[in-house]
Amino acid sequence: MPDKKQIPTDIKLVIALVLITDLFVLVPFLSDSPIRTILGLPMVLFLPGYALIAALFPGKDDLDGIERIALSFGLSIAVVPLIGLGLNYTSWGIRLVPILVFLTNFIIIMSFVAVYRREALGEDAFSVPFREMYESFSAGITEKPGSRLDRILTIILVISIIASVMTLIYVVATPKQGEKFTEFYILGPERMADNYRTQLVMGESVDVIIGIVNHEYSVVNYSVVIKLDDEIIESPQSLQHIALAHNVSWEKPVSFLPSVKGTDMKLQYLLYRDDNMTEPYRDLHLWISVREDGS
Repeated sequence: MPDKKQIPTDIKLVIALVLITDLFVLVPFLSDSPIRTILGLPMVLFLPGYALIAALFPGKDDLDGIERIALSFGLSIAVVPLIGLGLNYTSWGIRLVPILVFLTNFIIIMSFVAVYRREALGEDAFSVPFREMYESFSAGITEKPGSRLDRILTIILVISIIASVMTLIYVVATPKQGEKFTEFYILGPERMADNYRTQLVMGESVDVIIGIVNHEYSVVNYSVVIKLDDEIIESPQSLQHIALAHNVSWEKPVSFLPSVKGTDMKLQYLLYRDDNMTEPYRDLHLWISVREDGS
């Protein structure tokens, strides 16, 4: 590994961004931050290609700045899917941690290849002129321009850049809220929406799995009530006051033992929300028939 003093500034920034992104993805309390998304975009869309270009073209005359930036985006879009395709044929699969590990290793390896190749070129090696860029930018702000119009245009440009960056951060960090709804379903004994036991003899029960998934973008308090031919059946306590956060699911096996005979009786599973028991929020039903044993 080369001495830290010999690592160019742009390569240091690339490696630092990669390691910081890894922290915001892997550390639990950091992974919930919107900063994870902001850091993840360059990690996927720019840094792999930049590191590869730095390794392939270490000379300052190989490519100009615009070409390096354009190729960095283009090669990143090519490299990341190839890494995912390769992982698809391994036991790790296309999952977050394996992709992150392989992408991190690729960027760091290409970065150090670029360092060694630049060292061999000496003064002809490519380097990002950060100091010259900063001094030029500072001079445009602090020094008196040739005319008042130039100064006004410079200030407008700086404000536009800052506003664009802040807008991008806001759009990335603030996910668009989709449609609000709740999934409510019943499954048969085989965990399929089929093969419900509806033809019964006295003493047999209707066994289903009740499921609720909250997509309401807030915590919702649900209750489930069972009815047979519009008569409320006493529901177990476990079906009352089911508090679910957004994108949280809940399932529970529920058995109902009919106490009366009948044909085509309507067995209803009613979902209520936020203790509003006047009107059901969702309604599911089965048609069941119950007969005497042997009749």
